[in-house]
Amino acid sequence: MEFNKDKWIKDGMIVNMPKKQKDKYELFVYLASICFDERKYTEKEINEILKKYYADFCYLRRFMVDFKLLKRTDDGSEYFFDKSGLDCI
Repeated sequence: MEFNKDKWIKDGMIVNMPKKQKDKYELFVYLASICFDERKYTEKEINEILKKYYADFCYLRRFMVDFKLLKRTDDGSEYFFDKSGLDCI
């Protein structure tokens, strides 16, 4: 089955947060693929980007890290997008 962003996103905002991990992962892969380039970002930059899509942008950031779509430098000062997580879509 193909990912249907319209089920979760309306007018550019996430309106329904999936309950199933698989659906959540697919939504976050989609979101990461449209939000981030392969460069380093500060946490503030990540937050500014993600708050355009969902009020609880910290929730999005944490799950993107948990799903290994975003990775942090060892000191936690910078994040970077890991494109290898896009294999599912």
